[in-house]
Amino acid sequence: MKKQKQIKKFHLISLGCAKNSVDSRSMAGLLDRAGLSEVERPGQADVIIVNTCGFISPAREESLNELRQQAKKKKNGQLLIAAGCLSERDRQQLVNEVQGIDGILSTRRWMDILALVHELETTPHEPVYHLPESAAVVRDEQGISRTAMQGGSAYLKIGDGCDRLCAFCAIPLIKGPSVSRSMDNILRDAVQMQAHGIQELILISQDTTSYGRDLGMQDGLPDLVQSIVQTAPQIPWIRMMYAFPGAISDRLIRVMAENNQVLPYLDLPLQHAVPQILKSMKRPADMNEVRKTIRKIRTALPTLALRTTFIVGYPGEGENEFNTLLDFVKEVQFDRIGIFPYFFEFGTPAESLGDPVPAEIKEERIQRLAETQEKISLTRNQRWVGEVMDILIEGVDKKISIGRSFRDAPEIDGLVIAEGQAKVGEIVKVQINGALVHDLTGVIIP
Repeated sequence: MKKQKQIKKFHLISLGCAKNSVDSRSMAGLLDRAGLSEVERPGQADVIIVNTCGFISPAREESLNELRQQAKKKKNGQLLIAAGCLSERDRQQLVNEVQGIDGILSTRRWMDILALVHELETTPHEPVYHLPESAAVVRDEQGISRTAMQGGSAYLKIGDGCDRLCAFCAIPLIKGPSVSRSMDNILRDAVQMQAHGIQELILISQDTTSYGRDLGMQDGLPDLVQSIVQTAPQIPWIRMMYAFPGAISDRLIRVMAENNQVLPYLDLPLQHAVPQILKSMKRPADMNEVRKTIRKIRTALPTLALRTTFIVGYPGEGENEFNTLLDFVKEVQFDRIGIFPYFFEFGTPAESLGDPVPAEIKEERIQRLAETQEKISLTRNQRWVGEVMDILIEGVDKKISIGRSFRDAPEIDGLVIAEGQAKVGEIVKVQINGALVHDLTGVIIP
């Protein structure tokens, strides 16, 4: 059997969400532990690994373009691995559309990256598809951290997969059912992040509020958060992402209210506000219950920053339905919203509905919804003018420091732009003196 040269250096490109970033850093950790060195540029590497995203069509196209670019630039003897979500969902598309892929690794088997690399070392020059059948993301973490550090923050993955089966979503097709990590392993990672001096721990999974159900827990997230607070008391900020409507328990609200480490921030993706649209989406459709939950949380957490996400142009959304969504946004007064057009996805339960809303109407509705929310966001930001806020610094340019408050999750929310210098990764006091649509301005208090 023909033997490849030994693989000593790797370069890893991570596409998509923060959950993918954690998988990427975990793969890098496994390779590093085995003696391989991570290099900054693809041209320096023996093997290039692209951790792809396969969630929606724009993400798939970005992944395919990245793979094509890396395949085209490959030097003689270099190897290219396609890992991640697109490798699980559209492996045949990868083979057909990208010439030069040497290995394919499913997102459900990210922990097999070292085995794939070793297999590529010992096989002839032909693609190696390391795709053992796995109904869900494999639990074997091989003792590696499931975190991704970013400045003073770190994402901590508490689970993978999803049981929700929303009609528009391909995640269950890609990831399989919900798989929670053991609490001991999560706490181990939290303690490790505390030792690194991390200031913000961000808990992520496809649905954080489902944590522990597959382990026999009925309401596991509050127990997990309370345990992290007790086990890693020196981490000032703990942020939870991706809560499911209808799964915000009274215990979770109480844990958030009683622990200063837990930020009064909630990411609650509602997707729409019209019951019949939500039923078609296979999402919680009782909007009165949603209103009740939001009132309850805001009562317990008066400074709550509330973020949501909406899909515009879902099949069945006419002008009346869209106006109902606009009215709901005006009523609830979210701090932030994310807006996405509906993307038709083969294989999802919504496939049979087609994609009847024209692209130009989707775009026009996105603009109207964004304009409505911008006025609300500006008003809610203006409430903080004159207040002193804790800001986690992420960048410094001359005499200006840029960071985030408790109201701002990384990359998706706003920033605080402050006069004065501070260290990256440090939490400082800032006197807020101005408000923009997305951002705040202020002065660092010496």
